[in-house]
Amino acid sequence: MSAPVTPVAHNPIGRAANYLTSQLRQIGIFIALIVIVVLFQILTQGVLLNPQNVSNVIVQNSYVLILAIGMVMIIIAGHIDLSVGSVVGFIGAIAGVLTNRMGLPWWLAIIAALLAGVLVGAWQGFWVAYFGIPAFIVTLAGMLIFRGLTQVVLGSTQITPFPDEMRALGGGFLPTLGFLGGQYETLTVVIGLLAAAVLVAAGIRQRLIRRRLNLEDEPFAWFVVKLAFTAALVLAIAFLLASYRGTPIVLVVLGLLVVVYSAVMGRSVYGRHIYALGGNLNAALLSGVKTKRVTFLLFVNMGVLAALAGLVFAGQLNLANPTNGTGFELDAIAAAFIGGAAVTGGIGTVTGAIIGGLIIGILNNGMSIIGVGTDWQQFIKGIVLLSAVAFDVYNKRRSGGR
Repeated sequence: MSAPVTPVAHNPIGRAANYLTSQLRQIGIFIALIVIVVLFQILTQGVLLNPQNVSNVIVQNSYVLILAIGMVMIIIAGHIDLSVGSVVGFIGAIAGVLTNRMGLPWWLAIIAALLAGVLVGAWQGFWVAYFGIPAFIVTLAGMLIFRGLTQVVLGSTQITPFPDEMRALGGGFLPTLGFLGGQYETLTVVIGLLAAAVLVAAGIRQRLIRRRLNLEDEPFAWFVVKLAFTAALVLAIAFLLASYRGTPIVLVVLGLLVVVYSAVMGRSVYGRHIYALGGNLNAALLSGVKTKRVTFLLFVNMGVLAALAGLVFAGQLNLANPTNGTGFELDAIAAAFIGGAAVTGGIGTVTGAIIGGLIIGILNNGMSIIGVGTDWQQFIKGIVLLSAVAFDVYNKRRSGGR
């Protein structure tokens, strides 16, 4: 007599396989990041994970990561924003004029620049949300408008220098508190340990809540592996940074943005409305979602994040230039799609967009180190983007979607 077949639902291996298959999109992004890091670590003969280079990758890609946070929210809602690169240049120009030519204090110039970002987002959000013009057209016009205004504000010249405080926002580091064993900067190590502990505690808390509500479907073994890997990754980055100059200020800004926006998208009513908007607009309307208000606030938020990216980038360069921000919209869009956002909207995460941005940044950095020309760099990034979107389409067809 043959042994009874254990149903998949009660078979731990079967449940684990089903869960990992359902999470293929998110898992695939992490695997891709690991593969790319290992590949370039070998090709660059260890230079990629040199502490100084790790710090440079974070700092040099910070503005793209900031833009990617806002862009993935726009894409989840079923829209697109082609103007963010021009807005980055426009806000940098405003900040340069306010501090260099008008003599405003740095903090007042930052507030004024962020308010300008609010106005930019409100301008574009009005045409999209309340006038009904597609976001593609509105932001394409915005790309031209704000690039032109950047040249008007600067008078087709450059502005430099920026105040030290604004330069610190783009490329400065937190104060040091001494060195552990003469090698690792103390504050960065403490921040890394606290961040890892918070991530582990938050993961355990969320799992307990899901179990209490009978919503838990993640195998325990996978949960432990994922949590251990995340904590180890955070600690590895912390110790690498601690062995160079410590924690970049912009990394603290990025960390706060990721925490806040992940909470907004995952736990707030507004975040659920954004997903509903991109998932099924008609259903969202029938459910009472104020779609126009949600869309308007999305573009206001994008304007603020683009303004912040503009301040960070201008601070890094110590320069306001008519060409600042050129092409940034393409990197932000690519980061969102590589990070798992669906072309049709309704799917995506802030963490995924950050991972997508890091993949682009590591590709740029690694290829530059080994001497790949800019022509081939563009070709390879295009192939990566196309592969990510093709993977998304394949997943939809495999799961029975259109």
